[in-house]
Amino acid sequence: MLLGVDVGGTFTDAVLVSGGRVWTAKAPSTPEDQSAGVLAAIEAVLGDAGAAPGDVRSLAHGMTVATNALLEGRSARTALLVTAGFTDVVALGRQARPELYRLQVAAPPPLVPAERRIAVPERTGPDGVLRALTDAAAAEVAEAVAALDVESVAVGLLHADRHPGHERLLGDALRARLGDDVHLSLSHEVVGTFREAERLTTTEVDAALSPLLARYLRALLAGAATAGLPEPLIMQSSGGLTDAAAAAAHAAFTVLSGPAGGAAAAQLLARESGLRDLVCFDMGGTSCDVCVVQDGRVRQSAGREVGGRHLALPMVDIHTVGAGGGSIAWVDPGGALRAGPRSAGARPGPACFGHGGTEPTVTDAHVVLGAVTGTLPGGIPIDAGAARIAVATLGAALGTDDVEEIARGIVAVADAEMLGALRVMTVQQGVDPRDFTLLAFGGAGGLHACALAEALEMRRVMVPAAAGVLSALGLAAADQRRDEARTVMLRGDGLTAEALRAAAGSGAEVAWEARYAGQSHELTLEGVAPDPGAIADALRRVHEERYGFAPATDAAVEVVTVRRTVRTPGPELTLATGSTAAPGDAGACGPRTIALPGATFALRAGWRITGDTGGWIVAERDTDDRSPA
Repeated sequence: MLLGVDVGGTFTDAVLVSGGRVWTAKAPSTPEDQSAGVLAAIEAVLGDAGAAPGDVRSLAHGMTVATNALLEGRSARTALLVTAGFTDVVALGRQARPELYRLQVAAPPPLVPAERRIAVPERTGPDGVLRALTDAAAAEVAEAVAALDVESVAVGLLHADRHPGHERLLGDALRARLGDDVHLSLSHEVVGTFREAERLTTTEVDAALSPLLARYLRALLAGAATAGLPEPLIMQSSGGLTDAAAAAAHAAFTVLSGPAGGAAAAQLLARESGLRDLVCFDMGGTSCDVCVVQDGRVRQSAGREVGGRHLALPMVDIHTVGAGGGSIAWVDPGGALRAGPRSAGARPGPACFGHGGTEPTVTDAHVVLGAVTGTLPGGIPIDAGAARIAVATLGAALGTDDVEEIARGIVAVADAEMLGALRVMTVQQGVDPRDFTLLAFGGAGGLHACALAEALEMRRVMVPAAAGVLSALGLAAADQRRDEARTVMLRGDGLTAEALRAAAGSGAEVAWEARYAGQSHELTLEGVAPDPGAIADALRRVHEERYGFAPATDAAVEVVTVRRTVRTPGPELTLATGSTAAPGDAGACGPRTIALPGATFALRAGWRITGDTGGWIVAERDTDDRSPA
């Protein structure tokens, strides 16, 4: 049996897979200790399947521990060791404003304050050592760190990606002085590529979050061992699993752990369904995560900002907005109706949960409109009266006492928020969404799928049978993965097939980060042979797709970084089993709602179900009218 568990802002989802059968369960998330919600969801799904913990062969887990800590500004007490003269790099960054025209908006402050940043008497240039770090100086730095009483240390020296000797010397001195009780993050081990500001920021985040994640994982491993479960594998931001010890050593690798499970599931569905081009959105209780699958592969990124901090690490290319079922509706000072990013969370949750929530949410709006009825996941009975009362509280500010009209407005505002995220990941990146299928999942995704598809002029949507717990299912099927990156700077006469083959090595998938001479940033080229001509052709094609043009064919190409990925394939899962829709749903037309385990699919007027495999439902628009609804 394979078990996947995904922690969301409102619910913790568990999926158990065995012999083509799938069991699902949800339990309320427990933000104060996520492991409690994880173990409760596991107990529920094992009970539904009539299985024992010893029957579980593999347990995969996606969580939001590092994500939440980063967004909330929580961190371990950390020291930062930087080459003398560069201790303020984490504060200066690239000196880019977060928002161009809102001058009052500031970037988040460094996780390590100035008084815990220590200058290291050393200097390395791109070609080697300029000022040697002595053993005595390294010991003095370690002594200075010991006086700060910290839980973690980040070390980020200039050009350590090419010449890591000084970082290793400092690491030895720190371990000798501080022992194993203090976490240590060395930048060449965390990132391994150039660009000092990004490498240093990533290492700072890694050191500041790793002790928090390690504490959580110790509690989870202890609980799993007591319950007789196998040791969990942890989802990384890259979309691959790693063991708990590796995750605890580098928390920065897990900041998109939760959303990456959904991306892994989307790739599985692309393979199973034959629909290889998907625009995917996962709408849960707190947020909506958007990613793109092209030709059966989830689009990847070599780095991105999370919580205003740049992380130079391989990640699934995901855009997140604060629009979920628990997003609270409110009226801004200008009188405009808004939804999110503040969420009701698991407790008290939406008013319809009956746990004391009084503020109106997107889920409450769906309850008022009759799209959500009966019992919510986790056995929570819907309190429709409380939902109406909560939604009605906005009437005075909006100048209406029509509760249904207010509810429709809340849903429309949530749609607009998610539509913006979908456009960021498609139109703004040169992808025409009309050529793709919209894959909707998460507990609330199916409620919005048809409306969003119409707005994007898409003609087909797919909703999985396990939509409510699809991220957990993706965890169960995910590959184990290890990533390596190295800046190589191959250009001019140095850009040869021999140099590329040496950089690529063997036994790994290789991606190249390349650019044209004079450009500041690179484009990622996947599946390209180590050949200068092939790389030039691929760069031209990707550049034209992304920016709408490509330089002249004789423009000089630079290969900046090589990224290697070593995978251990995950288990084979088959989703097309059992029955999803009720009898008679195949060929059915909207409007109608279809209840799924932990989710609801709202089929709008003008849409028809054209396929129901048991693993997913496919619906298409009847009309030839491609104008937005």
